[in-house]
Amino acid sequence: MGPTPETLRQVEKGQSTVDGLYTRVLDVLPFATLASATGLSLAFSDLTEADRTTALVLSASAAAWVFVLFTLIPAVPPLPRARMTVYFLGLSAFGAVLMQYDMLYFIFVVTGFFHAGLLRPRWMIVIGIGISSIVVNSTILEEASAAGYTLFAVVVLVQTSAISFGFLLNERMERLRTQREEAFAAREAAMEENAGLHMQLMTQAREAGVLDERQRMAREIHDTVAQGLAGIIAQLQAVDESDDEPQRRRHLDSAKELARDSLAEARRTVQAIGPPTLDAAQLPEALAEVSAKWSAAQGVPVELVTTGEARPMHPEVEVTLLRVTQEALTNAAKHAGAGRVGITLSYMEDELALDVRDDGVGFVPGRTKQGAKGGYGLAAMRQRVSRLAGSLSIESEPGRGTVVSAIVPAVEGVPDAV
Repeated sequence: MGPTPETLRQVEKGQSTVDGLYTRVLDVLPFATLASATGLSLAFSDLTEADRTTALVLSASAAAWVFVLFTLIPAVPPLPRARMTVYFLGLSAFGAVLMQYDMLYFIFVVTGFFHAGLLRPRWMIVIGIGISSIVVNSTILEEASAAGYTLFAVVVLVQTSAISFGFLLNERMERLRTQREEAFAAREAAMEENAGLHMQLMTQAREAGVLDERQRMAREIHDTVAQGLAGIIAQLQAVDESDDEPQRRRHLDSAKELARDSLAEARRTVQAIGPPTLDAAQLPEALAEVSAKWSAAQGVPVELVTTGEARPMHPEVEVTLLRVTQEALTNAAKHAGAGRVGITLSYMEDELALDVRDDGVGFVPGRTKQGAKGGYGLAAMRQRVSRLAGSLSIESEPGRGTVVSAIVPAVEGVPDAV
């Protein structure tokens, strides 16, 4: 699972706080280090009155330099490169001159290591750190010897390399953090857009479902009740036209049987108008009730298995899978001659899968024509599932049973989406 929007906001707030604190430290640091160095020099250094006065004047000039060329720069990046370069060179020059009067001013020169990180492009950071290292370690050169020069070179090289590596690594990590935050933000926006599209899809499916339900009911009535009534009329007409009592009795018995079948089909059609089992139960319970009633009516055992964590789904999702199950069971009763049926409902993170299996006679899916042997039922199932951006597959072979598989997006229910 990815980070939540609240977590992202907390991270952004914390990072903003850290960035703001670091910016304030950079603003205050040169004045703090200059004041500390000056105070220590006045307290502990044995300078002549003239050198002391000169150092104070240089300290004041350095403070003015920092204020005018750095403090007054707007804190909105990117900082002006030329101005920052001139400022940094002046800062280093003031530090070098002040150290000639008193080495305690190396405290002020340390500021250069931090402000070098503000230089651009990146190679300027390394040069700036190198300049600060040269100035802060310049006291080593007071011993004009080969050992002194070697030590100076080694110290400057190691110090510049270590600090530069730290700055560049931090900058790289900062870029990666920014990219990660942008990726998280883009992912969150995509998820919100996807959720909106799913809700729009559900609305369209609900609206299209009204017409589809009317068409389905028309097909059901035409294929069952209307044809049954037509058969009854034909049988009754045959009774009037025949004088043979056994033949008349046979026609009457046929009319009674057609009437019973038509009544049963009418009741089944009425029950299929709406899914009342979903009003007070989740989809697994509704499937259990539907399969139990079908099993009792057909005398065929049904095994229902639910995998994953069951949770409330959008009504259109649950109604669609319930209808697919009802249609698959109807086809199994009408055409399959099944001795056993298995139903599997799988809850996944982003999808909901339904499989209805029977061990009936099977058929060749590609050869099934619409309107024949449940062809309308298969087409209706495909239409329902496709309106939810789902997929429906039929796997069957003659003599090897049938598997109806439907996969739809796992769009969870919301209080106002009814």
